[in-house]
Amino acid sequence: MEVGRLPISASQRSKLIAAGYTTLSSFSSLSPSHLARDLKISDNEAAEIMRVASHSHRLDGSAGGCGTVNGAQTAWDMLHEEEMFPRITTSCEDLDNILGGGINCKEVTEIGGVPGIGKTQLGIQLAINVQIPVDYGGLGGKAIYIDTEGSFMVERALQIAEACIEDMSECGGLLRKDSQACQLKMHPNNILENIFYFRVCSYTEQIALINYLDKFISEHKDVKIVIVDSVTFHFRQDFDDMALRTRLLSGMALKLMKLAKDFSLAVVLLNQVTTKYIDGSFQLTLALGDSWSHSCTNRVILYWNGNERYAYIDKSPSLRSASAPYSVTSKGIRNSASNCKRIKMM
Repeated sequence: MEVGRLPISASQRSKLIAAGYTTLSSFSSLSPSHLARDLKISDNEAAEIMRVASHSHRLDGSAGGCGTVNGAQTAWDMLHEEEMFPRITTSCEDLDNILGGGINCKEVTEIGGVPGIGKTQLGIQLAINVQIPVDYGGLGGKAIYIDTEGSFMVERALQIAEACIEDMSECGGLLRKDSQACQLKMHPNNILENIFYFRVCSYTEQIALINYLDKFISEHKDVKIVIVDSVTFHFRQDFDDMALRTRLLSGMALKLMKLAKDFSLAVVLLNQVTTKYIDGSFQLTLALGDSWSHSCTNRVILYWNGNERYAYIDKSPSLRSASAPYSVTSKGIRNSASNCKRIKMM
């Protein structure tokens, strides 16, 4: 059961979430004095919170019973389901190829890199491409964009949306005779209306929003991607208690993985880089440490190779490690310029 559903005051719920206690199980084994110390409240108030939590947990358990445990699924069914489920194209053929066709649903994909490498550009591209109609090989879904840094640019989103429609128009005649009717539904304004934008300004807001997404997506079942840009920003500031930070991040990661699985959607986490002392020298690595790297299904690192942008599959249970070039153009993410030249020469 989520803390947000507890019949306690709003300030008490906020204190629990801020301390990293997002579910009843996360603090059920604590003593009232321990909880009081973490929340900076009196022992009596902590004891009352735990009493209410225990009572609510019993009610929730008696209502759900053993029915909350889902039946088993065979590995064959899982493989068939994974192969049949469409992926979200990045609009870069080379990048799609190393990703197995694009960003996969039911998975959490982390994409990190240095400033200016195109992380936000890729996030906006995915928020638009998830809306490509099923007739064109897309999902026909909607997007949630969580902006922690204020880097989302609606003018850029409009520019990429117009380019997406232009691309579909060029290949539409080859795909469907009645493609014109489909294109009329894909007006740039409609695309922007299908991106649900949330601006969060603190880590407590970020955690509260992640906890709220379950309810929001239940009411907007056509959401097929959740993008967090960036997942790191608020967790790299004003954190003296690293144990608290780890607890908060772990709870948030579990919630996002559950959202991806329960609603068959893709979760994309954009991450920043930091320096780490490795083998006698400082090297760039993705932020939040090694433990955070286990919180995602796939990890993609964006980097510069000379003047060209590259994406590298750093971690994945199903994709082999590989690199692919890509470009950030006026139309959005596309194949690298050098690759396009090679294709024309052939």
